[in-house]
Amino acid sequence: MTASVPNIRHLAALVATVRYGSLTRAAKAVNLTQPALTQAIARLESDLGCVLFERCTAGMTPTEAALLLSPRAEAALAHIGSSRVTATQLRAFSALARAGSYAGASEETGLSAASLHRAVADLGVALGQRLVDRRGRSILLTPAGERRAKGFGLALAELRSGLDEVAAWQGKAAGRIVIGAMPLSRAAWLPQAMLRFRAEAPAVALSVVEGSHAELAGPLREGDIDLMLGALRADSALDDLAQEPMFEDRPALIMRAGHPLAQAAAMDGAALAQCEWILPGRETPLRGYWEVMMRTLGVEPPAIAIECGSVMTIRQLLVASDALTILSPAQLAVELDAGLLVAVPPPVPVARTIGVTTRLGWRPTATQARFIAILREVAEEDFA
Repeated sequence: MTASVPNIRHLAALVATVRYGSLTRAAKAVNLTQPALTQAIARLESDLGCVLFERCTAGMTPTEAALLLSPRAEAALAHIGSSRVTATQLRAFSALARAGSYAGASEETGLSAASLHRAVADLGVALGQRLVDRRGRSILLTPAGERRAKGFGLALAELRSGLDEVAAWQGKAAGRIVIGAMPLSRAAWLPQAMLRFRAEAPAVALSVVEGSHAELAGPLREGDIDLMLGALRADSALDDLAQEPMFEDRPALIMRAGHPLAQAAAMDGAALAQCEWILPGRETPLRGYWEVMMRTLGVEPPAIAIECGSVMTIRQLLVASDALTILSPAQLAVELDAGLLVAVPPPVPVARTIGVTTRLGWRPTATQARFIAILREVAEEDFA
């Protein structure tokens, strides 16, 4: 994700020139000579393959490309937080933070371990902060390093978006959307949206990162993921994330065909409490809904036989045992259609809100916004 990082000083030159409309004032703002700033703009134009400013006697007039890139560059510079950081240092430290070792970062970036050591050491000197502690062959980020890693990740996300917007303006095939997908979204909603989006924008790459909310929220906050799909949370700890509801999912009790409870006229709390249950972790909304259901039926939730969030594993366990789970029928549609499993409405109706989670204040590109619009369309047409 960090293969192409524009020169940081060139980006600062762009932002200042757009802001002031004058080479003289912009050069003073970024502490460059006027010839150096002119050269920085020219190099950035060469790298992008487009003109960023119209030169005239009245000053520097930004083109549409400059107006697209400048706000992203300004936001990236704010996240980087220092004019001393170079693109090489940004790339090296971001890779190291993700990989957790110099060997892993070397494999990701193609840079030698020696180059990475030097870049990270120089970054620490430039910032006046210790960013990394060694733990054998691995590394551990210091608190300052963790803050810098998050800022650099968000900066890279802004730069990717800005470069994608410029490329789209140029009519070039470009762009990539990284989607964090929790289990329910992967069953039908996301695949349908991806197929519809690909029909409209075949040149845009889609990357799906699977995981739980706990596994995906960090990469979302740090800019590695653009948006996250799945069950929404009612949690004050998410005050830095924005959630948009898309549809209501109504989970059912899932069990093997021929299960003793499959044909029961009614299910009471005592019968359900005697069953073995396979459920996701305590931090998930589904687990919370199950606990509310059991207490509403007048029994305390029993101990969980197997705690598991993998639908594939749960499927196999259900087919071969008398265990129960509570899941959306869409997640096990193949097994239900084949008659291997059956879905029974729970004695207490359960509903959970499914939607899109993004960073608070996130500004999607036109391409990203269109993908979210398609997610809304599919949710309304097929899941409302």
